[in-house]
Amino acid sequence: MNFQKLEGLIAATHSPFGSDGDVNLNVIEKQAQHLIESGVKAAFICGSTGESHSLTMIERRRMAERWRDVVQGTSLKLIVHVGSNCLSDAAELAEHAGRIGAHAIAALSPSYFKPGNVETLVDSMARIAARAPNTPFYFYDIPVMTNVHLSMVRFLELAPSSIPNLVGLKFTNTDMAALQHCLRYAQSAWDILWGVDEVLLAAWTLGVRGAVGSSYNFCAPLHLQAIAALEKSDWATAQKLQYQTVQWIEILARYGYMAAAKYCLECQGVPVGPARLPLGNLSQEAKANLRRELQTAGFVA
Repeated sequence: MNFQKLEGLIAATHSPFGSDGDVNLNVIEKQAQHLIESGVKAAFICGSTGESHSLTMIERRRMAERWRDVVQGTSLKLIVHVGSNCLSDAAELAEHAGRIGAHAIAALSPSYFKPGNVETLVDSMARIAARAPNTPFYFYDIPVMTNVHLSMVRFLELAPSSIPNLVGLKFTNTDMAALQHCLRYAQSAWDILWGVDEVLLAAWTLGVRGAVGSSYNFCAPLHLQAIAALEKSDWATAQKLQYQTVQWIEILARYGYMAAAKYCLECQGVPVGPARLPLGNLSQEAKANLRRELQTAGFVA
């Protein structure tokens, strides 16, 4: 298995739905083009931002196939999230993603019945990754959503013998000390992808060079400008730009992040549609207020 660490911004993409709530695969081409024009390097599909747990197995496979078709011949790489509370479903999705040629796969921990220790987590992920043995595998650590709080350094210590295609972590965890341990474990052999957009620059100063996040759908250029300023040691500009991304995200969060982020993309010409229940959506009045607030801040035209 040939693998190079992923660098740059990776957008955790939204699953596009029509007004009837059905998956709207026709939007994916526009999503991909928007990401490429924004400087994004890869699409991480069917994850938390993609409302994966609100998708059927058939929908997740169709989504992966459409993204595969759309990114062929472009600079955009495809990472398919296959995690599920049902390990058999996750394994089936992993096999499918490997078969269609995804660049990599990822899976988060089951979160209803939770693994009680790292050993059980490794066993669980091994069942998934084994079905796509030639496809790079990332474990997706997101304890704020799964409530699974286990040592990722210990995971990296134990997992290789059971998961030979493991290449790293999607580290959506604000424990910066743990991040440093993971970045340096085994002479930095692992690809640690940062997953908390609001403190991207903090992770970048510690050695992160790849990041997965939902805000890279709509404000990737701002993040990239911040990174460029940081790499020129222009700390004041980097900090100013990072804070602007925080303000943008916080505006959306006040309206209900998922629905507001999807509407933000609509304002940028990418109509990914509403969120699915049990997530809520915006009224027409809320949309107008949100757009006005984003325009006032200079975030959308």
